[in-house]
Amino acid sequence: MIESKYLKDNIENIQKLMAISALRNFETKSLGKLLKLSKIREYEDGEAIIREGDSDPWLYFLLSGKVRVTKQGLEIGVIDQKGDIFGEMRIIDSLGRSATAKAVGKTVCLAVDTGAAGRFNTSTPQEEKLDFLLLLYRIFAEYMAVRLRATNEELIAAKRKIKQLSSPS
Repeated sequence: MIESKYLKDNIENIQKLMAISALRNFETKSLGKLLKLSKIREYEDGEAIIREGDSDPWLYFLLSGKVRVTKQGLEIGVIDQKGDIFGEMRIIDSLGRSATAKAVGKTVCLAVDTGAAGRFNTSTPQEEKLDFLLLLYRIFAEYMAVRLRATNEELIAAKRKIKQLSSPS
């Protein structure tokens, strides 16, 4: 993995973040805070980004490439859309990573260190920090709702297939 330093809060970087659909609703000030907690990480084909069971604080936004997600060695999905979020479940429930995520080909991610909130300026009002965290959780909730809907559709399709296969012809 190749990793940048923490990113700088400047207009060029903020504009790049605004190109990520999940971040379009952030105010410029909040994006600046997100940048201070973020690094760019580049991975080679097959390199692990997240390992099932680990307890790290990183949240990822896919910038380019693809990510294969597996659980107990079985593929459960591929993340391939710019701006897709992964690694959020660990941040929400504080349990170990629920799955492994590996790069498919060269993959670049924005990695947000959610455990580094102490990097905020000490003069930042508590209310502003809370607003930022609420926006972050709103992004999680919206993204997880999309994933849950997709999972429901897959479950319905699987149940229909099972019903069709178990029905006498």
